[in-house]
Amino acid sequence: MMDELSLVYTGSRVEGLFLEDFLKENGIGCMRKDTLEESIGAGWAQGSPEDAVKIYVETFNYEKARKVLDDYFASRDKKK
Repeated sequence: MMDELSLVYTGSRVEGLFLEDFLKENGIGCMRKDTLEESIGAGWAQGSPEDAVKIYVETFNYEKARKVLDDYFASRDKKK
């Protein structure tokens, strides 16, 4: 039986693809839903590039994933 999923990221496709790999490198399985890519494949464009990707993790991994992502965003923002 599949556990419930929790949303941990909504944003651009480019960053979403990176974060998907980043979570997996940190031992956190995730699922990416790319609404823009799906709609283009179906013949129309839905959504915008800024919020095209949603990343979900199993609920039991939510806190761990949030910590990993929060740490990443904090370190990235310090470099600006």
